Amino acid sequence: MPDETDRKMIEILRILADQNKVLGAKTIAEELKRKGYNLGERAVRYHMRILDEKGFTERIGYAGREITEKGLKELEKGLIYDQVDFAFSKFEGMIYKTSLDPQEGKGAVIVNTSSFIYDQKVVDIIKEVFSKGIAVSPYVKFNDNGSSEEKTSDNSEIMLNTICGTTIDGMLLNAGIPVIPQYGGLVKVEDYVPKRFTELISYKETSMTPIEAFTAKEITSVLDIAREGTGLLPANFRIIPAVARDNAVNLFKQFQKIGISGLLKIGKSGEPVLGVPVEDDMIGIAITGGIAPLCAAKEAGCSVNIKLAENIMEFGDMEKLVPSKPALKTSISETGEKVKFLLSKAWNLIYNVDFDIETQKGDVIVNVSYVNNDDLDDALEIINRVFQTKPEYCTSKFYKIIPHADGDRTGIATVCSFTIDGILVKNDILVTPKYSGILEIEEKGPRFTELTSYSGSSLDPHEVYISKGMTSVLDSLEGTGRILASLREIPYMARSNAIDILDKIQEAGFSVLKIGNPSELLYNAKVERYHVGIAAPGGLNPIAALSEEGIPVNVKAVETMMNLSDMEEF
Repeated sequence: MPDETDRKMIEILRILADQNKVLGAKTIAEELKRKGYNLGERAVRYHMRILDEKGFTERIGYAGREITEKGLKELEKGLIYDQVDFAFSKFEGMIYKTSLDPQEGKGAVIVNTSSFIYDQKVVDIIKEVFSKGIAVSPYVKFNDNGSSEEKTSDNSEIMLNTICGTTIDGMLLNAGIPVIPQYGGLVKVEDYVPKRFTELISYKETSMTPIEAFTAKEITSVLDIAREGTGLLPANFRIIPAVARDNAVNLFKQFQKIGISGLLKIGKSGEPVLGVPVEDDMIGIAITGGIAPLCAAKEAGCSVNIKLAENIMEFGDMEKLVPSKPALKTSISETGEKVKFLLSKAWNLIYNVDFDIETQKGDVIVNVSYVNNDDLDDALEIINRVFQTKPEYCTSKFYKIIPHADGDRTGIATVCSFTIDGILVKNDILVTPKYSGILEIEEKGPRFTELTSYSGSSLDPHEVYISKGMTSVLDSLEGTGRILASLREIPYMARSNAIDILDKIQEAGFSVLKIGNPSELLYNAKVERYHVGIAAPGGLNPIAALSEEGIPVNVKAVETMMNLSDMEEF
């Protein structure tokens, strides 16, 4: 199968990238075998010749091949369905490699690797947050073994390794405690007390590390927590068997003695933890995100590149950056507020869609995004440009201006792609919204380069993609770029009927990018067997264009219902 061949070549690229050196066919064949691919040296050479021809690898004499810059970029995009699986398996591999012994303070830890151009402001903010204990550990390592005090050149690039919260999962596993990483998200902190998770993204079925989704400067407020005790903190959540609770509590006391902690709360059997439901006979554990100090620097306007769970490092090679005294208090009681997951809200709105494909009238689901009144004219001009140039990149040609209660902002409603799911359901087609993604528009055809499952997410991932500046909708108007798109599945037997319905939907001014064949990869995204994938553009693409042009916008995806007759047409 062609996709199986592609997977093998992606694995070859991944091996070359991970080892970062010239490798021969024998070594690559051995590594592939460890990963479950039974390829001999001859078959490896065949695949590597193809990679050479594509420019992804380069032959270095008789020594073997090395990956090229083009190959590294291809690996980043990869086979997106493979990346979705790989992201979580990477964490599992890192957990397995963790070997830090809390008794001796020796062994390997997982580190996040961040970089920034030297600026005393950045260093001071990072130290300030570490001193308040708002991190997993105050132990860090700078590049070339130097300390922060030795970095005095404004043009030098600083590489900073900080301990990742996943290290704790590895230490629990080393003590014989099965641990299941579940979510990365944001915790609301009030008066230095962690109250509840406000947002969550599941570790499974996403090509983006969940915590990474919450590193945009507009999303976190770690610096406010350090200085005033209130704000939003990146954190992660895992569960362990309830019978292991006493052992886990004792282990955390040992961890703390060697400078490893970040514990926000450990629950009891079946008890919600910071608003996250926990199954009976399991307990939840919430840990501060190891990149919290770097998020604080980004919030202050500093340019910081954060890479999560990037490497393994010996704990003994790290140094304590500053003395640390934990400012966060332990959360004792639950607020009673639970995290609300996106699909629960979406399904209720999908049920309320009553748009009739014959009369082309009825209620649709809309996103509502807010801009300052002073920016409204410019915003509408940009939105109109997107609609007029590439209407197929918009869920619908309809929009509506909505006054805001404070009078200083104005809402712009755009039709949400979940409306398509509602129309299909209304016409007796069982549909499952699967992924929110980034669709790269290229000369050789579109392909998904990011996917995040709707299941297990508390917010529309499109909001995250916009906040992190991952789109280039305006570039796509000229030919190549990155737009927001989504993927849903229907039973393969319903394909013929669905095509008829989608044709009528498009006649009504809605857009559908593609309906696949049974079990077909759709724009590089995997569809379950006996199902058909349907790709639709994101209703927030015109809004993403505003952000690209520097217009501040507050995005609210999957917000409410609206009658299409009350909306205007571009």
